[in-house]
Amino acid sequence: MPYLILTLLLVAVVYLPSIWIKLVMRKHGVIRDDLPGTGGELAAHLIKRFELNDVSLEDTDDNKDHYDPATRTVRLGQSNFHSKSLTAVAVAAHEIGHAIQFDREEPISKLRNRYIPTAFMLKRCGVLLLTAAPFIAVLVRAPAAIIACIALGLLLQLLGALAYLIVLPEEWDASFRKAMPILIEGEYISETDIPAVNSVLKAAALTYFAAALADLLHIGRWIMILRR
Repeated sequence: MPYLILTLLLVAVVYLPSIWIKLVMRKHGVIRDDLPGTGGELAAHLIKRFELNDVSLEDTDDNKDHYDPATRTVRLGQSNFHSKSLTAVAVAAHEIGHAIQFDREEPISKLRNRYIPTAFMLKRCGVLLLTAAPFIAVLVRAPAAIIACIALGLLLQLLGALAYLIVLPEEWDASFRKAMPILIEGEYISETDIPAVNSVLKAAALTYFAAALADLLHIGRWIMILRR
């Protein structure tokens, strides 16, 4: 029973940030006709305002809002690109915040270039090793080699998850040193909307953190399986 309770608490701690992020985004995703424009219109306006001449803007079907430094593209999911809501304008300003970081070549922008591709590669290699472990077991029939393969796969997964946590300062900067001042000083939101926008920007900044926690739970599940 204590083991079950501990497991449930761990699952709750890991998934609560992701659940909270979804709830915040949904809560403040209500259409607001009093807002000056959609998330996409605000992003296009901010690109011109800050003279981000090489930055393009796209909507995407998968609803994964992000800034792609490789192609210098701000991508917004259709629900944020085409709607007038606090979530839409806050997320748009957050992604433009990333574009500003890279355009100004701020030191903090190097975190994403340096660690996100590495995190993705480590996670993918870790998954491949763990997936291949049963086939390796059949081929080599050497317990030491199999254990080494599994251990390396888990280690790569762990390092990939930790790499996502490293970019948290960059996300926080995009939300609260870029997006929030832009929205307030430009009067894109009213004073009464600031607490709600603050919540959305916090959720946007913690997205990678929540993903890293989910990865750690995935690693823990593998360890539990291997102990049987």
